[in-house]
Amino acid sequence: MSINKEQVKTALSHVLHPVEKNDLVALGMIQDLIVQEKYITFTLEMPEQNDELANDLKKKCEGAVHKFIDREAIVDIQVGLNISKNNGQQKKTPVQPVDGGLLSGVKHIIAVASGKGGVGKSTVAVNLAAALARTGAKVGLMDTDIYGPSIPTMFDLFEAPNITTQKKLIPLEKHGIKMVSMGFLVDANQAMVWRGAMVTSAVQQFMKDVEWGELDYMVMDLPPGTGDIQLTIVQTVPLSGAVIVSTPQNVALDDVRRGVAMFNKVNVPVLGVVENMAYFTPPDMPDKKYHIFGEGGAVKLAEEMNIPVLGEIPLEMPIRESGDKGTPIVIADEHSNAAKAFIATKDKVVTELGKLSGKAPKVEIKFK
Repeated sequence: MSINKEQVKTALSHVLHPVEKNDLVALGMIQDLIVQEKYITFTLEMPEQNDELANDLKKKCEGAVHKFIDREAIVDIQVGLNISKNNGQQKKTPVQPVDGGLLSGVKHIIAVASGKGGVGKSTVAVNLAAALARTGAKVGLMDTDIYGPSIPTMFDLFEAPNITTQKKLIPLEKHGIKMVSMGFLVDANQAMVWRGAMVTSAVQQFMKDVEWGELDYMVMDLPPGTGDIQLTIVQTVPLSGAVIVSTPQNVALDDVRRGVAMFNKVNVPVLGVVENMAYFTPPDMPDKKYHIFGEGGAVKLAEEMNIPVLGEIPLEMPIRESGDKGTPIVIADEHSNAAKAFIATKDKVVTELGKLSGKAPKVEIKFK
């Protein structure tokens, strides 16, 4: 028998706050409640950071669900901090994660995003990570696209990660890049029919329960779009900046505006726009450029929105072929026009990060 939200709220109304002398539901501390069959997830909003109290309330909430509803229910509780409940403000401020140590060993965290699917976001993320790794930097790649993970195919990696004695995942590594993806953990033919909160929980595990170690750069391949899942992800981790990927046509550029607006909303700097599939050059006519999807649309939009253009990536078969074979074009053929375009994009990303941090990261290039 499936569980519904009202049952969960009724069960949680039996959990009393030890100081306020009222139940958690009445106090408005239960937020973002989602129920799917026997899976229950919600955010426990705390007015101030108090780990001991939060852990105690989490245990009591889980106990209440098991006692009053179903002993086999899976209860996934995230703890958030909402200081407006403590200072008397009426306006609700965004819930921030209590754990401030997420990815604390990473110097620069870069989100690669797109307003819509099909623009080559994952291709850009993979080749950006590969280009950074070729400089000798320590690089991680986190595939947060739970529904459509592309990283396993693009690196020809389908094995399951090992687990430490502390029950943490050891990221797989290839071409000098540490990476994790839901595609490493589930069968390629298995459909991920998950609610938003379940996806968010999985991504948070990639941040907390993976032995990333010390990294110079973490590239996060975000899911396409600008919905709740993307907002939650970018609010959960301290991003250094975002790279927005688009194609030149107007229908894609409209989504770029929404993407920029999303990052502005959560105060994440937009490092710039990458125009993918910018032009096609036939192999037998290297001096020709055919702008199949329009010419310079992303460049004009970037100027309009006062954000940099990080790169213009050509539409070339070797990019697709190398991705399908599991070796990014930056590694497969470093002298190709496509690889040079990705490397130039990497250089501009590093430059923009340097502007934000006050000085450009010093990275010595060590070509293999």
